[in-house]
Amino acid sequence: MKHRFLILDIFRGIFASMVVLFHLSPFAETPLLNNDFVDNSDMFVDFFFVLSGFVISYNYQSIATGEQVTDFLRKRLRRIYPLHLLMLLAFVVVEISKGYLASYVHVNQPTNPNNNVFTFFTSLFLLNSVKMPGVTDVSWNIPSWSISAEMLAYIVFGLGMLLLAKTKLGRYKGFFYGSIALLSFGGLAVITQGFVLNYSFDYGFLRGIIGFFVGGLCYELFRYIHSVGSQWKSSVFDLAEILMLILIGLMIYYGAALKEVGFVYEILFFVAILVFSFEKGWVSRLFKKSTFLEKVGTYSYSIYMTHSLLISIFNILFIRILKFPPSAYWYLVFANYYLIYKVSEWTYKNIEMRFKGGHKKISIKHVSE
Repeated sequence: MKHRFLILDIFRGIFASMVVLFHLSPFAETPLLNNDFVDNSDMFVDFFFVLSGFVISYNYQSIATGEQVTDFLRKRLRRIYPLHLLMLLAFVVVEISKGYLASYVHVNQPTNPNNNVFTFFTSLFLLNSVKMPGVTDVSWNIPSWSISAEMLAYIVFGLGMLLLAKTKLGRYKGFFYGSIALLSFGGLAVITQGFVLNYSFDYGFLRGIIGFFVGGLCYELFRYIHSVGSQWKSSVFDLAEILMLILIGLMIYYGAALKEVGFVYEILFFVAILVFSFEKGWVSRLFKKSTFLEKVGTYSYSIYMTHSLLISIFNILFIRILKFPPSAYWYLVFANYYLIYKVSEWTYKNIEMRFKGGHKKISIKHVSE
């Protein structure tokens, strides 16, 4: 099989944009942003983890030596780290500048105790999704905790593939993926005494590993049923895709209750990715016609990594300096998103692709790939 999975790329962009709205909503006073759907859109991060596991399992099926593991991890680090480092340093500049700016404009948090030397180094070394002593919240570039969780999931994946190859148990990849996901979720449940999944700075690495290996299991099922599923009528996928969109909408909207049993989102995104991976339904055909949605998917990692800083800058300019009321975000949101989109277009071309090794467009990308 050779697939681009364009529709999954598009959904990654759409859901990354929903995370943007989630982080923008505290600055706004408008029903457009202050509603239950946006308030629970942080759960779309789990879609990124599941999709990452799906895509990585598809692209890296033959890891069998220590050298291949090293090469895999090097490629993944080159893909995610340059933009992560750039944004971390940008936040350092902002933090240093706060004292000066406070003399001219209201700054909500002139000194952020979470942005300290220790958390700088946990972010620098991609450990900011692991519970550390004295760390009580996310810090610096807030979304970057999930990049840490991604990298740790890559390490577990690479070593796991090597182990399966050395023990000649490669045909049991599905069992391995499922076991890692269950063990991680069980460990998280025991540690936290609950089934909540939306952790970040503390147990986010377990959340990432759970989602990633659920994605790997999803790919194994896709591979197993692909030849049969490809022969199903388009009308079957028309119905399945529409139902999936409705189900995703409802489960995000009612997230306040469903987050208490967070594993349901792993199941939700497992099924969604499996359905849309065939790209045969009406929704897939419609979305794939949009050049804009394709670009949003292409720039999704940059959108995800740059938006926190750009939201803060935009808020200072329009709300603190120009004195727009928070209710003005019913239309300012579009200007803010456009800024994020254009900056992300630049960082994609000049940071992501440059350090990845050229400007050639890659066929399968992920929000934190």
